[in-house]
Amino acid sequence: PGHRTTGPLRVAGLLALLGLLALPLAVSAQAAGPAQESDWRRANDAVGALRRGHADVLQWEQANPGASAVTPGGTTGAALPTAEAAVRSAWQVHRDLAGPLSRLGPQNAQWIAQGRWTALDPGLLRSVKDADEVLEMALQARKAWIQAVAAQQVRKHQRDLLDAAQAALELGQRMVTLGNWSRLQLTPVQLAATNARMDLRRATYAAAQAQATLVRMLGLMGLQDGFVLPDQLPEIPAQAMSEADVQQRAEAMRSQLPIAERLRNRALAREALHAYQAAHALAQDNQGEVLKTRALITEETLLHYNGMLKSVWDLLDEVRQQSQATVEAIGAQRDFWIAEADLQWVL
Repeated sequence: PGHRTTGPLRVAGLLALLGLLALPLAVSAQAAGPAQESDWRRANDAVGALRRGHADVLQWEQANPGASAVTPGGTTGAALPTAEAAVRSAWQVHRDLAGPLSRLGPQNAQWIAQGRWTALDPGLLRSVKDADEVLEMALQARKAWIQAVAAQQVRKHQRDLLDAAQAALELGQRMVTLGNWSRLQLTPVQLAATNARMDLRRATYAAAQAQATLVRMLGLMGLQDGFVLPDQLPEIPAQAMSEADVQQRAEAMRSQLPIAERLRNRALAREALHAYQAAHALAQDNQGEVLKTRALITEETLLHYNGMLKSVWDLLDEVRQQSQATVEAIGAQRDFWIAEADLQWVL
């Protein structure tokens, strides 16, 4: 009989629970023979034993570390916890930037490293020789860090998707063995597992490529294989940069530019602002409505499953959909930070 699960749901926790039940739940209770009936009852008892829901799943994971194995291909090396750290690392390697950084001063260098480029004095940027190279290096390092963190996040969730697909395949194969399914009924589950495996391989390759790009951008090719990165990108701001702020900054920049460059700058600023606004809106929708709704559906699916009103297939399908929604939200979050860096660069 069911129990109530509290707290935020994690895909790993759901998969751990499914791992406990993988063999017995391959058998329908109504179609089971005496031995199968006993297996099914043991599965039901296993569900009922998890009285505190998510807390018990976490406890089970801690007692069975193999169930939450580290994703293959994890990188060891120097830590780059923030985009600012990546920018400063790039500056240290490219020693020719020491001169313009010194002339810009520590406060301006800090604003640049933190991505607060609109705080810079436009007149100072025009007067310091090679200041544009300092900003260009900061831009490329920042974007490379964003791409690498996002690619690592996606790889982790593609692993979750593969785990769910493999759990479904194992159940399906056992149902075929027991005569509850035909091999034709198993084929969609097999294809789903194959597609999930291919997606993980693509994500792993993309993460490795993003790490290589970051290493190359920081001038450490041949000296460093990769970096230890944070588990996720920074949260997007609740409010996007206002159009009035952008216009004010653009006007301050144009006063420093020849007429031809002013016209070009106006067009670039308008284009960058539209991309930034669209990226912010998409990221907000994905991070807000989509993930919140998905979390509610997952919570209710698990409650119905625990109450035997939903099947294990319903739960596995919801795990896949929740992970896929998370992957899409990561992409939207990454696109926002890239658009934000491009807008700051234009301004």
